[in-house]
Amino acid sequence: MALTPKMFLIVCPLLFLAGFVDSIAGGGGLISLPAYIFAGLPMHLAIGTNKLSSACGTSLATARFIRKGLVNFKLVLPGIAAAMVGSALGSNLSLLASEQLIRGILFIALPAAAFFVLNRRLFPETGSDRIVVDRRTLTVCVLAALLIGVYDGFYGPGTGTFLIIAFTVFARLSVGAANAQAKVINLTTNITSLAVFLLNGTVLIPLGLAAAACNMLGNYIGSGLVLSKGARIVRPIILVVLALLLIKILTE
Repeated sequence: MALTPKMFLIVCPLLFLAGFVDSIAGGGGLISLPAYIFAGLPMHLAIGTNKLSSACGTSLATARFIRKGLVNFKLVLPGIAAAMVGSALGSNLSLLASEQLIRGILFIALPAAAFFVLNRRLFPETGSDRIVVDRRTLTVCVLAALLIGVYDGFYGPGTGTFLIIAFTVFARLSVGAANAQAKVINLTTNITSLAVFLLNGTVLIPLGLAAAACNMLGNYIGSGLVLSKGARIVRPIILVVLALLLIKILTE
C-alpha cells in the first residue's frame, strides 16, 4: 500500500494522544486503531501497524516504571509467560470469532470494570507501592495476564485498563504499583501480537515507526504524571476510557 503525507498528518498527532492516555490508564488503542483506519488503512494493516507503534510506546513507559523500581520481577515474570500464551491464543481465536461475539463479551466486562473503579473501597486512591509476592498476588497476576492476554490478541482496546483493575482489585496493589505491573504484561501481549502480524506481512513499517515516535513521547509525558499524581489522575481517565470503549462498541 502506498504511503501519503496525509496518512502521517492524521496518524502522528493522534498516536501522541493515544500514548499519553495509554501510559496513564490503558486504552490507547481506542484512539490509535481508529486513527489508522481514518487515515485509509485497511483493517488488517491498521491492526498490524498499530501493534508496532503501541509496542514501542509501551516499551518506553515500561522502562520508566522499571527505572523507578516499581516493577516486581518475581511477580511479573510468571505473568509474562502467561501473557505470551494468552495473546497468541487470542490472536488465533480472533480469526474465527464474529464481531457480535466480541461486543457481547464487552457488554459484560465494561459495567463490571466501571463498578470496580467507582467503588473507592475496591479501587482506593491511597496505598503502599510495596508488593508482597504470595500465592494470592501470583495467582491474580498469572490469571489476569492469561485471560486479558487472550482479550488483547482477540480484540485489544482497553487491555491496560483491565489489567490495572485486576491488579488493584484482586491483588490489592496500589494504583501506581498496579499500573507498573500492567505495563509489563501489556508490553508482552503487544510484542507477541506484533510478531504474528510481522510474520504475515501486515505491518506498514515506515508509518508505524513514525507513529511510534509520537506514541513514545505521549507515553513518556503520561507516565510522568502517573508517578507524580497517582490515582488522582488515573481514576478519572480510566472512567473516560471505559466510556469511550462502550460508545465505540455501541456505534459500530
